[in-house]
Amino acid sequence: MDWERLKDNWPHSDLSRFVQAGGVRWHVQQAGHSGPRVLLLHGTGASSHTWRDSLLPLAATAQVLAIDLPGHGFSSLAPGNGMSLPGMARGIGELLAALHWPVDVFIGHSAGAAIAMQMVLDQGLQPQALIGINPAWLPLPGLAGLLFPPVAKLLALTPLVPRWFAKQASSPGMLDKLLDSTGSRLDARGQALYASLVASPSHAQGALHMMAAWDLSSGAAKLRRLQCPVHVWVGENDRTVPPAQAQEALALLRHATLTSWPGTGHLLHEEQPAKWVEGVTLTLAALAAQPKARA
Repeated sequence: MDWERLKDNWPHSDLSRFVQAGGVRWHVQQAGHSGPRVLLLHGTGASSHTWRDSLLPLAATAQVLAIDLPGHGFSSLAPGNGMSLPGMARGIGELLAALHWPVDVFIGHSAGAAIAMQMVLDQGLQPQALIGINPAWLPLPGLAGLLFPPVAKLLALTPLVPRWFAKQASSPGMLDKLLDSTGSRLDARGQALYASLVASPSHAQGALHMMAAWDLSSGAAKLRRLQCPVHVWVGENDRTVPPAQAQEALALLRHATLTSWPGTGHLLHEEQPAKWVEGVTLTLAALAAQPKARA
């Protein structure tokens, strides 16, 4: 995506910068000067714009870092296996090391929650909490789970497909169908930002490469290993990740809570940003009130 062309209309572009780490040119946005360090990880096909209405309110009580995943938004594709789940977790770890920015709380939406889990396990991290918004931790049920990665791999390896996909996705009515498939209803600003994303061949290429490299077959085993407190927030109208998967994940986690959000879909944090920020703020306050463990 063309930063120079789009930056004037991009949310919080004044907070944006680009950082080279792990073979990726990362687009990052930072806000806040005190409080816990909170890392925001968006899902497949989105970008840091998804936090547009919550970044600054969160920064009132926390230090917040939002990034574009590799190949998404304004971040470049990752080399080698960097678009896979372990590869993205490793790459973000290298980015955080370059920024000297240890994470206290992970907040991941959909696939972003899977990346957060992978980082915690692979890098031996001990965050205060992991908040998963409609988390994509487990394989999708039915034919979608069996066919989606192979089909995405075929599409990603065909050079002309990203440009064709972007053209199709930006055709009249198609964006409405894509957003309807999430079960969420967005305002005009949110729709316009997603329109910019889906019209970008480079963004389409990133999303396809990510889906092609994604493997959630060991998700249940990873959830059993996760020891940090986990808060699962689920939109009851989510049509992307079945809400029933949250109950399945809850049974595998050691220290977890589940909160259902009536009237919201896959993008609940974009639909109800004020309520979502309030929930995060209360969670952070509760964590701060807990007695510190002795060394």
